[in-house]
Amino acid sequence: MFGAYGCSSLKTPATADVAVSKAAVDNAAGADGAEYAPVEMRLAREKLALANKALADKDYQLASQLANEARADARLAQGKANSAKAQAAATALESDIRVLDEELQRIRN
Repeated sequence: MFGAYGCSSLKTPATADVAVSKAAVDNAAGADGAEYAPVEMRLAREKLALANKALADKDYQLASQLANEARADARLAQGKANSAKAQAAATALESDIRVLDEELQRIRN
């Protein structure tokens, strides 16, 4: 009886871990993680799929572990995507400033 209770008591946290990880993977995908961090996104999706399988197999401890790993990979992918986009924006801004400086110099001369 205790074994059944102990096992089922892990179901809710594991289910929550998988749900939170799915949201993290979705957020990373929405932030263009697949474009800027394809390896991390692939790992996140694979681990999430394995976590869902473990959940279906009632291996709640493994499901939680895989879900947490998927969430970490997704957050890394999102961070890399955000960083790459910020760098691109900074580069574009620097280019615009350079063009404006050149135009200002041309007007002054």
